[in-house]
Amino acid sequence: MPKVTVIPATINPLTHMPSAALRKRRVAGYARVSTDSDEQFSSYEAQVDYYTRFIQSNPEWEFVKVYTDEGISGTNTKHREGFKEMISDALEGKIDLIVTKSVSRFARNTVDSLVTIRKLKENGVECFFEKEGIYTFDGKGELLITIMSSLAQEESRSISENITWGQRKSFADGKVHMAYKRFLGYCKGDDGKPEIVEEEAAVVRLIYRLFLDGKTQAGICKYLENLGITSPGGMKTWSKTTVTSILTNEKYKGDALLQKTFTVDFLEKKKKMNEGEVPQYYVEGSHPAIIDPDEWELVQAEFSRRKALGRAYSGKSIFSAKLICEDCGSFYGSKVWHSTDQYRRTVWQCNKKFKGSQKCATPIMHTETVQQLFLKAYNKMMSNRSKVISDCEVMRHELTNTEALDMEIDRQNAELHVISEMVKNLVKENASTAQSQEAYIKKYEALTKRYEEAVTELEWLQKCKAERIQQDKAISVFIRTLKKQPLILNEWSDTIWNVMVEKAIVHRTGEITFMFYNGTKIKVGA
Repeated sequence: MPKVTVIPATINPLTHMPSAALRKRRVAGYARVSTDSDEQFSSYEAQVDYYTRFIQSNPEWEFVKVYTDEGISGTNTKHREGFKEMISDALEGKIDLIVTKSVSRFARNTVDSLVTIRKLKENGVECFFEKEGIYTFDGKGELLITIMSSLAQEESRSISENITWGQRKSFADGKVHMAYKRFLGYCKGDDGKPEIVEEEAAVVRLIYRLFLDGKTQAGICKYLENLGITSPGGMKTWSKTTVTSILTNEKYKGDALLQKTFTVDFLEKKKKMNEGEVPQYYVEGSHPAIIDPDEWELVQAEFSRRKALGRAYSGKSIFSAKLICEDCGSFYGSKVWHSTDQYRRTVWQCNKKFKGSQKCATPIMHTETVQQLFLKAYNKMMSNRSKVISDCEVMRHELTNTEALDMEIDRQNAELHVISEMVKNLVKENASTAQSQEAYIKKYEALTKRYEEAVTELEWLQKCKAERIQQDKAISVFIRTLKKQPLILNEWSDTIWNVMVEKAIVHRTGEITFMFYNGTKIKVGA
């Protein structure tokens, strides 16, 4: 019988340290609190002090440091700098044991928790969770950690749902919250509600006026920078995104659309724009307005007009993309005459006047001529303002009558329901009864085609209804704007031109037909 001699293990398979080593274990603590509020600060300080004393009191341990994170959620480890520093030091061999209060303090995400613990384990680093009494090198450690992490994750889900419920209840009650630090024009009042800051509100009003005067967002940025006005974030430079946000935010007209974004995943804290996934709440008159509601609506209409024009709109002049050639339908553009001498002046002519085989016969227009003709057309329309308003009201009445469209939409919805049921029955029959698959596919494809045609028709009907509602809204704003304007206009106004005139057609005779936003057409000549 062979002689067998047992050679005892000299290296701990988990810690990779000599079994008989007398070297003390290098131990670090980890402390974290979920918020940065004053109530939690004392808890944070207490944790740091406690783990410092706890580690130093053990004669077999060598104190490394207490790693900390303040005001950080535990649902993931992406933004926890103290935690990441600790793990990095541990993997570099500077730590043998990590001590923390509980699994929930370490991480409330099961995946993050287990991945980190396993990575540490592979590198000979153990964790001790004091509350649960778990050492990760213990045979039962990983099972217990999995269970405890899952419970902690569900606790986070519950907290997140409670917070979300509270926010939506607040929205439903019409309570408005603003990021005041970067919200130009408002501060938080003594009653907790938004309060106007007049100095900042003046900048907001200037931005709206410049936009209605024809300037682009980039042009507005340059204008504000030249005046030395700082951005909401206190920067000397402005961004087009900031200006666009100010021009499209309904809060400036005293209303508030709540829950524009929502949290997709409570673990990752990822947010996305609300495109109908969760309810939204629109609160009218929730706080004092900086911008007149009609002016705000005019700005939104101008946004839509410029978007439809695309690159044709330059913002270099108030006439850009509004003066149109009668002959070819192209826009008029500005041209500089005598650019290098004392007779320099800007004129307007058709952009394609000399580009076709037959040049346009429409004349060159001077800025002053266009302005004078507009004043004449405007005063002519306003001399009969009551009739214009009456005609607009009749048009509105016709637009608001969507009864026929509603009936067609209901019919298409019923058609879609019928087709869906037919498809379900066809599939069910094919699954339960032997039949020709060629005939089945033919019927299925016919129903699919019928369904797609019904969807296309329904989308077209819904688009028509949406357009009518938008037209009604635009005419309502036009009527209110009309009532605010002077009956006689003696001086040119960029703003009145921009908010009243949709386009101006230049004729060969030198006359111009001004088409106002309500559809009124007035032809005038010099």
